[in-house]
Amino acid sequence: MLVPLAGAVALAVLLGVAAFVIFTRDHDCSGGKLPLRVVAAPDIQPALNKIAGNYNKAMHSIDSKCVEVTVAKEAAARTANALAAGKATADFWVADSSLLMESMRGLAGADALPQVEGSIATSPVVLAAAKSAAAKLSGTLQPSWTAMISAANVANVDGPGKKVRVLALDPQKNSAGLAALLAAAGTAREAKQDTELVGALKELSGQLASDPTALLASLTVKSGSRVPIGVASEQAIYTHNTKKPEAPVVALYPKEGTLSLDYPVTILTKDPGVLKAAADFKQDLATEHAQKVLRAAGFRSADGKAGDALSEDKGFIPETPVALDPPDGATVTRMVQTWTRLNLGTRLLTLLDVSGTMALPVPGTNMTRMQAINKIATEGLGLFPPSSDMGLWTFSTHLDGKGKDWKENVSVGPLTESIDGQLRKDMLVKSFSQTQAKATGDTGLNDTVKAAYTQLTKSFQEDKVNTLLILTDGAGNDDPDGGVKNAELLQFLKKTYNPKRPLTILLIAFGPDAKKGKQQMEALAKATGGEAYIAENILQVRDFFLQGMERRLCTPNCDG
Repeated sequence: MLVPLAGAVALAVLLGVAAFVIFTRDHDCSGGKLPLRVVAAPDIQPALNKIAGNYNKAMHSIDSKCVEVTVAKEAAARTANALAAGKATADFWVADSSLLMESMRGLAGADALPQVEGSIATSPVVLAAAKSAAAKLSGTLQPSWTAMISAANVANVDGPGKKVRVLALDPQKNSAGLAALLAAAGTAREAKQDTELVGALKELSGQLASDPTALLASLTVKSGSRVPIGVASEQAIYTHNTKKPEAPVVALYPKEGTLSLDYPVTILTKDPGVLKAAADFKQDLATEHAQKVLRAAGFRSADGKAGDALSEDKGFIPETPVALDPPDGATVTRMVQTWTRLNLGTRLLTLLDVSGTMALPVPGTNMTRMQAINKIATEGLGLFPPSSDMGLWTFSTHLDGKGKDWKENVSVGPLTESIDGQLRKDMLVKSFSQTQAKATGDTGLNDTVKAAYTQLTKSFQEDKVNTLLILTDGAGNDDPDGGVKNAELLQFLKKTYNPKRPLTILLIAFGPDAKKGKQQMEALAKATGGEAYIAENILQVRDFFLQGMERRLCTPNCDG
Protein backbone atom coordinates (compact mmCIF):
# COMPACT_ATOMS: atom_id res chain seq x y z
CA MET A 1 0.00 0.00 0.00
CA LEU A 2 2.95 2.33 0.61
CA VAL A 3 4.13 2.07 -2.98
CA PRO A 4 1.03 3.71 -4.58
CA LEU A 5 0.98 6.32 -1.82
CA ALA A 6 4.61 7.17 -2.46
CA GLY A 7 3.84 7.46 -6.16
CA ALA A 8 0.97 9.83 -5.46
CA VAL A 9 3.15 12.00 -3.24
CA ALA A 10 5.86 12.10 -5.88
CA LEU A 11 3.32 13.09 -8.55
CA ALA A 12 1.98 15.90 -6.34
CA VAL A 13 5.49 17.19 -5.75
CA LEU A 14 6.24 17.10 -9.46
CA LEU A 15 3.01 18.94 -10.25
CA GLY A 16 3.76 21.53 -7.59
CA VAL A 17 7.25 22.07 -8.95
CA ALA A 18 5.87 22.38 -12.47
CA ALA A 19 3.26 24.88 -11.32
CA PHE A 20 5.91 26.89 -9.49
CA VAL A 21 8.15 26.90 -12.55
CA ILE A 22 5.29 28.02 -14.78
CA PHE A 23 4.18 30.69 -12.28
CA THR A 24 7.67 32.11 -11.77
CA ARG A 25 8.34 32.02 -15.49
CA ASP A 26 5.15 34.03 -16.22
CA HIS A 27 5.59 36.28 -13.19
CA ASP A 28 9.31 36.89 -13.30
CA CYS A 29 10.15 39.89 -11.14
CA SER A 30 13.87 39.22 -11.02
CA GLY A 31 14.52 42.53 -12.77
CA GLY A 32 12.62 44.50 -10.14
CA LYS A 33 9.53 46.62 -10.60
CA LEU A 34 8.26 48.51 -13.64
CA PRO A 35 6.21 51.54 -12.49
CA LEU A 36 3.19 52.59 -14.55
CA ARG A 37 1.86 55.99 -13.48
CA VAL A 38 -1.84 56.34 -14.25
CA VAL A 39 -3.76 59.58 -13.80
CA ALA A 40 -7.55 59.44 -13.89
CA ALA A 41 -10.58 61.70 -13.59
CA PRO A 42 -11.77 61.91 -9.96
CA ASP A 43 -15.02 60.01 -10.55
CA ILE A 44 -13.41 56.91 -12.02
CA GLN A 45 -10.16 56.94 -10.00
CA PRO A 46 -11.48 54.90 -7.02
CA ALA A 47 -12.66 52.07 -9.29
CA LEU A 48 -9.42 52.11 -11.29
CA ASN A 49 -7.43 52.07 -8.06
CA LYS A 50 -9.26 48.89 -7.03
CA ILE A 51 -8.63 47.31 -10.44
CA ALA A 52 -4.96 48.31 -10.25
CA GLY A 53 -4.66 46.66 -6.82
CA ASN A 54 -5.91 43.36 -8.22
CA TYR A 55 -3.66 43.77 -11.25
CA ASN A 56 -0.57 44.33 -9.09
CA LYS A 57 -1.34 41.26 -6.95
CA ALA A 58 -1.45 39.14 -10.12
CA MET A 59 2.23 40.05 -10.76
CA HIS A 60 2.12 40.93 -14.45
CA SER A 61 5.67 40.60 -15.77
CA ILE A 62 7.22 42.64 -18.60
CA ASP A 63 10.85 41.86 -19.52
CA SER A 64 11.52 40.25 -16.10
CA LYS A 65 9.98 43.21 -14.28
CA CYS A 66 6.64 43.18 -12.46
CA VAL A 67 4.39 46.06 -13.42
CA GLU A 68 3.34 48.22 -10.48
CA VAL A 69 0.39 50.45 -11.31
CA THR A 70 -0.41 53.55 -9.26
CA VAL A 71 -3.55 55.57 -9.99
CA ALA A 72 -3.57 59.26 -9.09
CA LYS A 73 -6.67 61.47 -9.05
CA GLU A 74 -6.63 64.67 -11.14
CA ALA A 75 -9.31 66.78 -12.83
CA ALA A 76 -9.35 65.98 -16.54
CA ALA A 77 -9.14 69.66 -17.50
CA ARG A 78 -5.99 70.06 -15.43
CA THR A 79 -4.35 67.03 -17.04
CA ALA A 80 -5.37 68.33 -20.47
CA ASN A 81 -3.79 71.73 -19.77
CA ALA A 82 -0.58 70.06 -18.60
CA LEU A 83 -0.53 67.90 -21.73
CA ALA A 84 -1.07 70.92 -23.98
CA ALA A 85 1.81 72.68 -22.22
CA GLY A 86 4.08 69.64 -22.60
CA LYS A 87 4.22 69.15 -18.82
CA ALA A 88 2.26 65.93 -18.35
CA THR A 89 4.09 63.52 -16.01
CA ALA A 90 1.81 60.47 -16.17
CA ASP A 91 2.29 57.46 -18.45
CA PHE A 92 -1.37 56.56 -18.87
CA TRP A 93 -4.39 58.89 -18.76
CA VAL A 94 -8.05 58.06 -18.28
CA ALA A 95 -10.05 61.26 -18.86
CA ASP A 96 -13.79 61.41 -18.32
CA SER A 97 -14.60 62.35 -21.91
CA SER A 98 -12.98 62.34 -25.33
CA LEU A 99 -14.73 65.70 -25.88
CA LEU A 100 -11.94 67.21 -23.84
CA MET A 101 -9.28 65.92 -26.20
CA GLU A 102 -11.38 67.01 -29.17
CA SER A 103 -11.57 70.54 -27.78
CA MET A 104 -7.76 70.56 -27.63
CA ARG A 105 -7.44 69.58 -31.29
CA GLY A 106 -8.18 73.17 -32.29
CA LEU A 107 -5.19 74.52 -30.37
CA ALA A 108 -1.79 75.33 -31.83
CA GLY A 109 0.51 72.30 -31.83
CA ALA A 110 -2.44 69.89 -31.66
CA ASP A 111 -0.78 67.60 -34.21
CA ALA A 112 1.59 66.44 -31.49
CA LEU A 113 -1.21 65.31 -29.19
CA PRO A 114 -1.51 61.54 -28.69
CA GLN A 115 -4.51 59.68 -30.02
CA VAL A 116 -7.27 58.33 -27.80
CA GLU A 117 -7.15 54.51 -27.65
CA GLY A 118 -10.71 53.47 -26.94
CA SER A 119 -13.21 53.73 -24.12
CA ILE A 120 -13.28 51.65 -20.90
CA ALA A 121 -16.68 52.82 -19.54
CA THR A 122 -19.55 55.22 -20.21
CA SER A 123 -21.95 57.33 -18.18
CA PRO A 124 -24.83 59.23 -19.84
CA VAL A 125 -25.24 62.92 -19.00
CA VAL A 126 -28.77 63.48 -17.70
CA LEU A 127 -30.93 66.04 -15.95
CA ALA A 128 -31.24 65.68 -12.19
CA ALA A 129 -33.60 66.77 -9.44
CA ALA A 130 -34.11 65.98 -5.78
CA LYS A 131 -36.35 62.94 -5.39
CA SER A 132 -38.55 64.92 -3.00
CA ALA A 133 -39.13 67.62 -5.64
CA ALA A 134 -39.32 65.53 -8.82
CA ALA A 135 -43.08 65.06 -8.57
CA LYS A 136 -43.57 68.83 -8.71
CA LEU A 137 -41.93 68.92 -12.15
CA SER A 138 -44.47 66.70 -13.89
CA GLY A 139 -46.81 69.54 -14.81
CA THR A 140 -44.09 72.14 -15.32
CA LEU A 141 -41.15 70.59 -17.13
CA GLN A 142 -40.83 67.32 -19.00
CA PRO A 143 -37.25 66.00 -19.14
CA SER A 144 -35.74 67.35 -22.35
CA TRP A 145 -32.98 69.67 -23.47
CA THR A 146 -35.46 72.01 -25.16
CA ALA A 147 -37.47 72.29 -21.93
CA MET A 148 -34.29 73.04 -20.01
CA ILE A 149 -33.42 75.82 -22.46
CA SER A 150 -36.90 77.28 -22.14
CA ALA A 151 -36.71 77.21 -18.34
CA ALA A 152 -33.26 78.82 -18.28
CA ASN A 153 -33.96 81.49 -20.93
CA VAL A 154 -33.66 84.77 -19.04
CA ALA A 155 -35.79 86.58 -21.64
CA ASN A 156 -38.71 84.16 -21.27
CA VAL A 157 -40.02 85.88 -18.15
CA ASP A 158 -43.39 84.08 -18.30
CA GLY A 159 -42.00 80.63 -19.08
CA PRO A 160 -41.22 77.61 -16.88
CA GLY A 161 -38.34 79.58 -15.34
CA LYS A 162 -40.94 81.04 -12.97
CA LYS A 163 -41.19 77.63 -11.31
CA VAL A 164 -37.87 75.99 -12.20
CA ARG A 165 -34.30 77.11 -11.51
CA VAL A 166 -31.67 75.50 -13.75
CA LEU A 167 -28.14 74.91 -12.48
CA ALA A 168 -25.18 74.08 -14.72
CA LEU A 169 -21.61 72.82 -14.63
CA ASP A 170 -18.92 75.03 -16.12
CA PRO A 171 -18.19 73.48 -19.56
CA GLN A 172 -14.63 74.82 -19.43
CA LYS A 173 -13.90 72.87 -16.26
CA ASN A 174 -16.21 69.87 -16.35
CA SER A 175 -16.80 67.37 -19.15
CA ALA A 176 -20.39 66.65 -18.08
CA GLY A 177 -21.03 70.39 -18.34
CA LEU A 178 -19.53 70.48 -21.84
CA ALA A 179 -21.54 67.42 -22.92
CA ALA A 180 -24.75 69.01 -21.62
CA LEU A 181 -23.96 72.26 -23.44
CA LEU A 182 -23.32 70.42 -26.71
CA ALA A 183 -26.47 68.31 -26.35
CA ALA A 184 -28.59 71.36 -25.58
CA ALA A 185 -27.07 73.41 -28.41
CA GLY A 186 -27.56 70.61 -30.93
CA THR A 187 -31.22 70.11 -30.06
CA ALA A 188 -31.75 73.90 -29.95
CA ARG A 189 -30.56 74.22 -33.54
CA GLU A 190 -32.95 71.48 -34.66
CA ALA A 191 -35.83 73.12 -32.77
CA LYS A 192 -34.86 76.58 -34.12
CA GLN A 193 -34.21 77.80 -30.57
CA ASP A 194 -30.94 79.62 -31.31
CA THR A 195 -32.03 82.90 -29.75
CA GLU A 196 -33.54 81.11 -26.74
CA LEU A 197 -30.25 79.25 -26.33
CA VAL A 198 -28.34 82.53 -25.99
CA GLY A 199 -30.75 83.68 -23.28
CA ALA A 200 -30.34 80.35 -21.50
CA LEU A 201 -26.55 80.40 -21.69
CA LYS A 202 -26.40 83.90 -20.26
CA GLU A 203 -28.58 82.81 -17.34
CA LEU A 204 -26.68 79.57 -16.79
CA SER A 205 -23.31 81.34 -16.76
CA GLY A 206 -24.43 82.89 -13.48
CA GLN A 207 -25.79 79.61 -12.07
CA LEU A 208 -22.65 77.48 -12.28
CA ALA A 209 -21.73 74.86 -9.69
CA SER A 210 -18.06 74.18 -9.03
CA ASP A 211 -18.37 70.41 -9.56
CA PRO A 212 -21.01 67.65 -9.76
CA THR A 213 -20.81 66.97 -6.02
CA ALA A 214 -21.68 70.56 -5.18
CA LEU A 215 -24.40 70.73 -7.83
CA LEU A 216 -26.18 67.56 -6.70
CA ALA A 217 -25.97 68.57 -3.05
CA SER A 218 -27.55 71.95 -3.85
CA LEU A 219 -30.53 70.25 -5.52
CA THR A 220 -31.66 68.88 -2.19
CA VAL A 221 -31.44 72.19 -0.31
CA LYS A 222 -34.63 74.25 -0.18
CA SER A 223 -34.05 77.75 -1.53
CA GLY A 224 -37.04 79.79 -2.63
CA SER A 225 -40.17 78.55 -4.35
CA ARG A 226 -38.57 77.37 -7.60
CA VAL A 227 -37.61 73.71 -8.03
CA PRO A 228 -33.88 73.38 -8.82
CA ILE A 229 -32.78 71.01 -11.58
CA GLY A 230 -29.28 70.41 -12.87
CA VAL A 231 -27.12 68.28 -15.13
CA ALA A 232 -24.77 65.50 -14.11
CA SER A 233 -23.52 62.13 -15.22
CA GLU A 234 -25.55 59.10 -14.25
CA GLN A 235 -22.60 57.80 -12.23
CA ALA A 236 -22.30 61.06 -10.28
CA ILE A 237 -25.94 60.67 -9.23
CA TYR A 238 -25.27 57.07 -8.13
CA THR A 239 -22.28 58.21 -6.05
CA HIS A 240 -24.27 61.03 -4.46
CA ASN A 241 -27.09 58.68 -3.48
CA THR A 242 -24.63 56.16 -2.06
CA LYS A 243 -22.98 58.78 0.14
CA LYS A 244 -26.16 60.69 1.02
CA PRO A 245 -29.06 58.21 1.06
CA GLU A 246 -31.05 60.60 3.23
CA ALA A 247 -31.15 63.20 0.40
CA PRO A 248 -31.50 61.22 -2.85
CA VAL A 249 -31.42 62.68 -6.35
CA VAL A 250 -33.18 61.13 -9.34
CA ALA A 251 -31.96 60.93 -12.93
CA LEU A 252 -34.22 62.50 -15.57
CA TYR A 253 -33.46 61.21 -19.05
CA PRO A 254 -33.89 63.81 -21.87
CA LYS A 255 -36.44 62.63 -24.41
CA GLU A 256 -34.26 63.72 -27.37
CA GLY A 257 -31.41 61.50 -26.22
CA THR A 258 -28.09 62.51 -24.75
CA LEU A 259 -24.30 62.36 -24.92
CA SER A 260 -22.23 60.19 -22.60
CA LEU A 261 -18.94 60.52 -20.83
CA ASP A 262 -16.83 57.80 -22.43
CA TYR A 263 -13.69 57.56 -20.24
CA PRO A 264 -11.09 57.25 -23.00
CA VAL A 265 -7.60 55.85 -22.52
CA THR A 266 -4.67 57.93 -23.77
CA ILE A 267 -1.17 56.49 -23.48
CA LEU A 268 1.32 59.28 -22.86
CA THR A 269 4.60 57.47 -22.27
CA LYS A 270 7.27 57.12 -24.95
CA ASP A 271 9.42 54.62 -23.00
CA PRO A 272 9.41 51.21 -24.81
CA GLY A 273 9.17 49.13 -21.61
CA VAL A 274 6.48 51.30 -20.05
CA LEU A 275 4.57 51.21 -23.35
CA LYS A 276 4.36 47.41 -23.01
CA ALA A 277 3.13 47.80 -19.44
CA ALA A 278 0.53 50.35 -20.53
CA ALA A 279 -0.74 48.03 -23.27
CA ASP A 280 -0.99 45.16 -20.79
CA PHE A 281 -2.91 47.22 -18.21
CA LYS A 282 -5.22 48.56 -20.93
CA GLN A 283 -5.96 44.97 -21.93
CA ASP A 284 -6.73 44.12 -18.29
CA LEU A 285 -9.26 46.98 -18.09
CA ALA A 286 -11.32 45.24 -20.77
CA THR A 287 -11.58 41.95 -18.84
CA GLU A 288 -14.85 40.96 -17.20
CA HIS A 289 -13.48 41.23 -13.66
CA ALA A 290 -12.39 44.83 -14.29
CA GLN A 291 -15.69 45.71 -15.99
CA LYS A 292 -17.57 44.24 -13.03
CA VAL A 293 -15.73 46.62 -10.70
CA LEU A 294 -16.64 49.58 -12.93
CA ARG A 295 -20.32 48.60 -13.19
CA ALA A 296 -20.51 48.17 -9.41
CA ALA A 297 -19.32 51.78 -9.10
CA GLY A 298 -22.22 53.09 -11.19
CA PHE A 299 -20.58 53.13 -14.61
CA ARG A 300 -21.83 51.41 -17.75
CA SER A 301 -19.68 49.33 -20.04
CA ALA A 302 -18.39 50.89 -23.22
CA ASP A 303 -21.39 49.39 -25.03
CA GLY A 304 -23.83 50.98 -22.57
CA LYS A 305 -24.53 47.85 -20.49
CA ALA A 306 -25.58 48.69 -16.92
CA GLY A 307 -24.95 46.70 -13.77
CA ASP A 308 -27.06 46.19 -10.66
CA ALA A 309 -25.98 49.63 -9.36
CA LEU A 310 -28.20 51.29 -12.00
CA SER A 311 -31.42 49.41 -11.30
CA GLU A 312 -34.93 50.81 -11.57
CA ASP A 313 -35.54 50.56 -7.83
CA LYS A 314 -32.58 52.92 -7.36
CA GLY A 315 -34.10 55.51 -9.69
CA PHE A 316 -32.30 54.68 -12.93
CA ILE A 317 -33.28 53.26 -16.33
CA PRO A 318 -31.02 50.24 -16.97
CA GLU A 319 -31.64 50.28 -20.74
CA THR A 320 -29.09 52.26 -22.71
CA PRO A 321 -30.44 55.80 -23.32
CA VAL A 322 -30.89 57.07 -26.86
CA ALA A 323 -27.57 58.47 -28.01
CA LEU A 324 -27.30 61.80 -29.81
CA ASP A 325 -24.80 61.96 -32.66
CA PRO A 326 -21.43 62.83 -31.12
CA PRO A 327 -20.12 66.23 -32.28
CA ASP A 328 -16.96 66.43 -34.34
CA GLY A 329 -13.85 68.26 -33.19
CA ALA A 330 -14.72 71.47 -35.03
CA THR A 331 -18.13 71.63 -33.34
CA VAL A 332 -16.61 71.08 -29.90
CA THR A 333 -13.97 73.76 -30.47
CA ARG A 334 -16.58 76.21 -31.77
CA MET A 335 -18.84 75.64 -28.76
CA VAL A 336 -15.98 76.17 -26.30
CA GLN A 337 -15.13 79.41 -28.09
CA THR A 338 -18.81 80.42 -28.09
CA TRP A 339 -19.06 79.94 -24.33
CA THR A 340 -15.86 81.91 -23.78
CA ARG A 341 -16.98 84.72 -26.08
CA LEU A 342 -20.47 84.88 -24.61
CA ASN A 343 -19.01 85.26 -21.14
CA LEU A 344 -16.47 87.92 -21.95
CA GLY A 345 -16.80 91.07 -19.92
CA THR A 346 -19.16 93.77 -21.13
CA ARG A 347 -18.67 97.52 -21.46
CA LEU A 348 -21.96 99.02 -22.61
CA LEU A 349 -23.38 102.52 -22.79
CA THR A 350 -27.12 102.81 -23.44
CA LEU A 351 -28.53 105.87 -25.21
CA LEU A 352 -32.21 106.23 -24.32
CA ASP A 353 -34.51 108.40 -26.42
CA VAL A 354 -36.62 110.74 -24.22
CA SER A 355 -38.14 112.83 -27.01
CA GLY A 356 -41.80 113.88 -26.75
CA THR A 357 -43.24 110.93 -28.67
CA MET A 358 -41.97 108.54 -25.98
CA ALA A 359 -44.93 109.73 -23.87
CA LEU A 360 -47.39 108.21 -26.34
CA PRO A 361 -49.33 105.09 -25.25
CA VAL A 362 -48.45 101.58 -26.42
CA PRO A 363 -51.56 100.00 -28.02
CA GLY A 364 -52.91 97.05 -26.08
CA THR A 365 -51.15 98.01 -22.85
CA ASN A 366 -51.64 100.50 -20.08
CA MET A 367 -48.11 101.84 -20.55
CA THR A 368 -46.49 104.66 -22.46
CA ARG A 369 -43.59 103.94 -24.80
CA MET A 370 -41.22 105.28 -22.13
CA GLN A 371 -42.65 103.05 -19.41
CA ALA A 372 -42.55 99.98 -21.64
CA ILE A 373 -39.00 100.49 -22.88
CA ASN A 374 -37.76 101.28 -19.37
CA LYS A 375 -39.29 98.04 -18.09
CA ILE A 376 -37.73 96.01 -20.89
CA ALA A 377 -34.36 97.75 -20.54
CA THR A 378 -34.34 96.96 -16.82
CA GLU A 379 -35.04 93.31 -17.67
CA GLY A 380 -32.13 93.52 -20.10
CA LEU A 381 -29.77 94.26 -17.23
CA GLY A 382 -30.35 90.66 -16.16
CA LEU A 383 -28.46 89.46 -19.23
CA PHE A 384 -25.21 90.87 -17.89
CA PRO A 385 -23.08 89.56 -15.00
CA PRO A 386 -22.12 91.84 -12.08
CA SER A 387 -18.63 92.25 -13.55
CA SER A 388 -20.07 94.26 -16.48
CA ASP A 389 -19.36 97.95 -17.05
CA MET A 390 -22.55 99.85 -17.91
CA GLY A 391 -23.85 103.39 -18.12
CA LEU A 392 -26.86 105.39 -19.29
CA TRP A 393 -27.34 108.61 -21.27
CA THR A 394 -30.69 110.08 -22.23
CA PHE A 395 -31.07 112.13 -25.40
CA SER A 396 -33.54 114.47 -27.05
CA THR A 397 -32.82 118.16 -27.72
CA HIS A 398 -31.60 120.93 -25.38
CA LEU A 399 -31.39 118.64 -22.37
CA ASP A 400 -29.03 121.03 -20.59
CA GLY A 401 -30.79 124.19 -21.68
CA LYS A 402 -27.75 125.21 -23.73
CA GLY A 403 -28.23 123.24 -26.92
CA LYS A 404 -26.66 119.91 -25.82
CA ASP A 405 -28.82 116.98 -26.89
CA TRP A 406 -27.69 114.42 -24.30
CA LYS A 407 -27.36 113.99 -20.57
CA GLU A 408 -25.17 111.56 -18.64
CA ASN A 409 -27.54 109.93 -16.15
CA VAL A 410 -25.16 107.18 -14.96
CA SER A 411 -21.48 107.12 -15.95
CA VAL A 412 -20.02 103.95 -17.50
CA GLY A 413 -18.38 101.72 -14.91
CA PRO A 414 -18.68 98.42 -13.00
CA LEU A 415 -22.21 97.50 -11.92
CA THR A 416 -20.86 96.61 -8.48
CA GLU A 417 -19.07 99.93 -7.99
CA SER A 418 -20.44 102.16 -5.24
CA ILE A 419 -21.11 105.80 -6.10
CA ASP A 420 -22.01 108.03 -3.18
CA GLY A 421 -23.11 104.98 -1.22
CA GLN A 422 -25.23 103.46 -4.01
CA LEU A 423 -24.33 100.62 -6.38
CA ARG A 424 -24.20 101.58 -10.04
CA LYS A 425 -26.63 98.75 -10.88
CA ASP A 426 -29.19 100.19 -8.46
CA MET A 427 -28.62 103.64 -9.90
CA LEU A 428 -29.37 102.31 -13.39
CA VAL A 429 -32.58 100.60 -12.28
CA LYS A 430 -33.68 103.77 -10.49
CA SER A 431 -32.77 105.99 -13.45
CA PHE A 432 -34.70 103.80 -15.91
CA SER A 433 -37.76 103.77 -13.65
CA GLN A 434 -37.79 107.54 -13.08
CA THR A 435 -36.89 108.81 -16.55
CA GLN A 436 -39.66 110.82 -18.21
CA ALA A 437 -40.15 111.94 -21.81
CA LYS A 438 -39.47 115.60 -22.57
CA ALA A 439 -42.80 116.88 -23.85
CA THR A 440 -41.30 119.40 -26.28
CA GLY A 441 -38.18 117.43 -27.15
CA ASP A 442 -37.11 116.32 -30.61
CA THR A 443 -34.67 113.51 -31.45
CA GLY A 444 -31.08 114.76 -31.41
CA LEU A 445 -29.68 111.36 -32.35
CA ASN A 446 -26.65 112.25 -34.48
CA ASP A 447 -24.95 114.68 -32.08
CA THR A 448 -25.48 112.20 -29.25
CA VAL A 449 -24.09 109.22 -31.15
CA LYS A 450 -20.97 111.13 -32.18
CA ALA A 451 -20.30 112.28 -28.60
CA ALA A 452 -20.93 108.84 -27.10
CA TYR A 453 -18.90 106.96 -29.73
CA THR A 454 -15.98 109.34 -29.21
CA GLN A 455 -16.02 108.81 -25.45
CA LEU A 456 -16.29 105.00 -25.64
CA THR A 457 -13.49 104.86 -28.21
CA LYS A 458 -11.18 106.71 -25.83
CA SER A 459 -12.12 104.44 -22.89
CA PHE A 460 -12.09 101.18 -24.92
CA GLN A 461 -11.20 98.07 -22.88
CA GLU A 462 -9.48 95.14 -24.60
CA ASP A 463 -10.85 92.41 -22.31
CA LYS A 464 -14.49 93.35 -22.83
CA VAL A 465 -17.08 93.49 -25.60
CA ASN A 466 -17.53 97.23 -26.12
CA THR A 467 -20.99 98.28 -27.30
CA LEU A 468 -23.08 101.40 -27.83
CA LEU A 469 -26.77 100.50 -27.48
CA ILE A 470 -29.36 102.96 -28.84
CA LEU A 471 -33.06 102.72 -27.90
CA THR A 472 -35.27 105.07 -29.90
CA ASP A 473 -38.85 105.35 -31.17
CA GLY A 474 -37.95 107.81 -33.89
CA ALA A 475 -37.04 107.60 -37.54
CA GLY A 476 -33.46 108.66 -36.97
CA ASN A 477 -32.23 112.20 -36.44
CA ASP A 478 -34.82 114.95 -35.98
CA ASP A 479 -32.90 117.97 -34.73
CA PRO A 480 -34.37 121.40 -35.64
CA ASP A 481 -31.03 123.05 -34.80
CA GLY A 482 -29.24 121.06 -37.48
CA GLY A 483 -26.19 119.64 -35.78
CA VAL A 484 -24.31 116.67 -37.25
CA LYS A 485 -25.79 115.62 -40.61
CA ASN A 486 -26.47 112.00 -41.55
CA ALA A 487 -23.65 111.80 -44.10
CA GLU A 488 -21.24 113.50 -41.71
CA LEU A 489 -22.00 111.02 -38.89
CA LEU A 490 -21.68 108.05 -41.22
CA GLN A 491 -18.30 109.29 -42.46
CA PHE A 492 -17.14 109.82 -38.86
CA LEU A 493 -18.09 106.28 -37.83
CA LYS A 494 -16.40 104.67 -40.82
CA LYS A 495 -13.23 106.64 -40.10
CA THR A 496 -13.23 106.01 -36.36
CA TYR A 497 -14.21 102.32 -36.28
CA ASN A 498 -11.24 100.00 -35.74
CA PRO A 499 -11.86 96.24 -36.31
CA LYS A 500 -8.90 95.46 -34.04
CA ARG A 501 -10.62 97.41 -31.26
CA PRO A 502 -14.27 96.86 -32.25
CA LEU A 503 -16.79 99.24 -30.73
CA THR A 504 -20.12 98.21 -32.24
CA ILE A 505 -23.46 100.00 -32.40
CA LEU A 506 -26.65 98.08 -31.70
CA LEU A 507 -29.66 100.21 -32.57
CA ILE A 508 -33.19 99.18 -31.61
CA ALA A 509 -36.01 101.30 -33.02
CA PHE A 510 -39.69 100.86 -32.28
CA GLY A 511 -42.92 102.72 -32.97
CA PRO A 512 -44.85 103.46 -36.20
CA ASP A 513 -42.25 105.95 -37.47
CA ALA A 514 -39.23 103.70 -36.98
CA LYS A 515 -39.33 102.15 -40.47
CA LYS A 516 -38.95 105.57 -42.09
CA GLY A 517 -35.37 105.80 -40.85
CA LYS A 518 -34.49 102.15 -41.41
CA GLN A 519 -31.94 102.76 -44.18
CA GLN A 520 -29.99 105.42 -42.26
CA MET A 521 -30.05 103.54 -38.98
CA GLU A 522 -28.84 100.34 -40.63
CA ALA A 523 -26.02 102.29 -42.26
CA LEU A 524 -24.87 103.68 -38.89
CA ALA A 525 -24.86 100.25 -37.25
CA LYS A 526 -23.19 98.46 -40.18
CA ALA A 527 -20.40 101.07 -40.25
CA THR A 528 -19.30 99.69 -36.87
CA GLY A 529 -19.95 95.98 -37.50
CA GLY A 530 -23.21 96.28 -35.57
CA GLU A 531 -26.87 95.80 -36.31
CA ALA A 532 -30.09 97.83 -36.44
CA TYR A 533 -33.34 96.19 -35.37
CA ILE A 534 -36.77 97.59 -36.25
CA ALA A 535 -39.48 96.32 -33.88
CA GLU A 536 -43.02 95.78 -35.13
CA ASN A 537 -44.15 96.33 -31.57
CA ILE A 538 -42.32 97.40 -28.47
CA LEU A 539 -42.44 93.96 -26.83
CA GLN A 540 -40.19 92.64 -29.62
CA VAL A 541 -37.36 94.58 -28.04
CA ARG A 542 -36.88 91.69 -25.59
CA ASP A 543 -35.97 89.40 -28.48
CA PHE A 544 -33.66 92.01 -29.99
CA PHE A 545 -31.70 92.20 -26.74
CA LEU A 546 -30.92 88.49 -27.17
CA GLN A 547 -30.12 88.85 -30.87
CA GLY A 548 -27.71 91.59 -29.90
CA MET A 549 -26.12 89.19 -27.42
CA GLU A 550 -25.73 86.62 -30.22
CA ARG A 551 -23.58 89.10 -32.13
CA ARG A 552 -21.02 88.93 -29.32
CA LEU A 553 -20.20 85.49 -30.69
CA CYS A 554 -19.03 86.73 -34.07
CA THR A 555 -17.81 90.32 -33.51
CA PRO A 556 -16.00 91.81 -35.40
CA ASN A 557 -16.68 89.48 -38.35
CA CYS A 558 -20.44 88.94 -38.11
CA ASP A 559 -21.03 89.83 -41.74
CA GLY A 560 -17.83 88.40 -43.13
